[in-house]
Amino acid sequence: MQSHIGVAIVGTGFGEKVHIPGFKAHPRTEVVAVYHRDLQKAKAIAQSHDVPHACTTIEDIVALPQVQAVSISTPPFLHYEMGKTVLQAGKHLLLEKPTALSAIEARELYQIAQEKRAIATLDFEFRFVPAWQLFSEYLLEGYVGQPRLIKIDWLVSSRADASRPWNWYARKETGGGALGAIGSHAFDYISWLFGPVRRLCAHLSTAIEARPDPETKEMKPVDADDTCLIMLQLQDGTPVKVCLSSVTYQGRGHWIEVYGSSGTLVLGSDNQKDYVHGFRLWAAPAGKSLTEVAIPNRLEFPKNYADGRIAPFIRVVDRWVQSIDRGEEMTPGLKEGVYSQLLMDLTHQSHQMNRWIDVPDLETFFAANW
Repeated sequence: MQSHIGVAIVGTGFGEKVHIPGFKAHPRTEVVAVYHRDLQKAKAIAQSHDVPHACTTIEDIVALPQVQAVSISTPPFLHYEMGKTVLQAGKHLLLEKPTALSAIEARELYQIAQEKRAIATLDFEFRFVPAWQLFSEYLLEGYVGQPRLIKIDWLVSSRADASRPWNWYARKETGGGALGAIGSHAFDYISWLFGPVRRLCAHLSTAIEARPDPETKEMKPVDADDTCLIMLQLQDGTPVKVCLSSVTYQGRGHWIEVYGSSGTLVLGSDNQKDYVHGFRLWAAPAGKSLTEVAIPNRLEFPKNYADGRIAPFIRVVDRWVQSIDRGEEMTPGLKEGVYSQLLMDLTHQSHQMNRWIDVPDLETFFAANW
């Protein structure tokens, strides 16, 4: 009988809502510790979820012999130092996106994981959603033929209310903004579904330039993007248009349209309250009308949760556990996290320089002295 993997939870917002129930639901993982910088809060969270250990430092977390793996869902500016401590201790790592604050930081985490033979994954959960998996199958089968245009809209209203309080998300230097929150996902699935990027051009904007401080109620400046317009050209020449925004009242939701020489595929959800629930797939051969495609039972989740993020997270955990058992690097892993981060870095660079930027392949980036 295979033993349980003891997991520590670092980050108690998303971590408490998604990671703890996900790990508790998986038959091979056991939550053995939680981290919060405030000891009383750490103890309260541990007690409420029947977790034996509460810690206030990452060093204390990795020193626990019961901890074989750590999941990190803190704000992005904490990922690098926390991830480095976890990996240097030889613990396996599950990391929320975006990977870090720069591709150089992400690359270093990948290199440490390689040295320590630690298995690391990114929670790129769209790869594990049934409608997305069917979409991937259609693309691999060549349903659309040669792609002519890929169009991505991800328009939500999560930060459209200007009275929503200021926090780390409002600051570019701490990894805030729509690009980090949802662009990191988009860049991962563009690579997964369509292949590597040759070059890109971007314009980032901030519609809500100040938000109230939750303590003083005074207005504080916002410099993180809330809308991103990105054009990409894939290595095979296919043009991709990406429009991301977190400030669009009645935004259409999350949609991908693929137009090709022999057909069209449309994947989308207009669910504004849950970014995983509600995806449907439509297909049309050239010249025909779009028809919704049924998701086969083999791809459906064995169990759905009120919070749509939990079921795909459990699939990420399952892939991670299998890779830990085999001692093999997994996909999506830190390598995919590096690529997503690299595209984010170059998006910022393109916006600042107001021009197209060439994208190196990963092997070139790993070999270069950036």
